[in-house]
Amino acid sequence: MGSTRPQRRGGIVAGWVQRVAEAHGATVELLDLAAFDLPMLDEPSPAIHGDYTGPHTLRWAAAVAACDAFVFVVPEYNHSFPAAVKNAIDYLFAEWNDKAAGLVGYGVQGGVRAVEALRPVLAEVGIADVRTQVCLNLMTDFVLTGPTDVGRIAAAEHQEPILRRMLDEVTAWAGALRSLRAPV
Repeated sequence: MGSTRPQRRGGIVAGWVQRVAEAHGATVELLDLAAFDLPMLDEPSPAIHGDYTGPHTLRWAAAVAACDAFVFVVPEYNHSFPAAVKNAIDYLFAEWNDKAAGLVGYGVQGGVRAVEALRPVLAEVGIADVRTQVCLNLMTDFVLTGPTDVGRIAAAEHQEPILRRMLDEVTAWAGALRSLRAPV
C-alpha cells in the first residue's frame, strides 16, 4: 500500500483488492509502507550490491523477498505516485527482480498517471508489470463526505472483473518468472 498519509484511502482500496484476490484463490500479505516507516534512503551502498546495513532495510528486504508477485496500490499525487513508493523501491534491487506486478491506482483522474509513471521504475528493478490495470476514480468509485473523509469503496460494476483479469495476468506471469529466480 503506497500511501503513508494519516487520512488515506489506500487501506480501503487495498482491503478491496485483498478480498477479491483471496476469493480468487490468491494468498495475500499486505505490505503497508506506513508500517515499515522507512526513512529517506539511508543505505551507504547502492541497492544493486545488496549490502544492506539498516535494520529497517533488512526488515523491508525480507518482506519483499518473501513475495512471488505484487499488486501496487497507489494514489495519484500531482501527476505521479507518492515519494514513499519510490523511496521504498529504491531501497532494494535483487528482491524485486523477476517478479510480476499488477497496478491499482486511485485519484481524481483514476490514478492513471500514477500507474503510468510507476511502470518504468518497476521495469528498472526487474519487475514485469502486467498490461491490465485498475483505475479507481474518487468521484465514481468511492462514497465520500468530504476531502479528508477516508470514505468507503463503491467500485463501479466494471472494476471487479478488471481486477480479476489483472490478478489472472499477475498469477500467470508470477508462475512463468519463478523459474528465473530458481537457483541453477
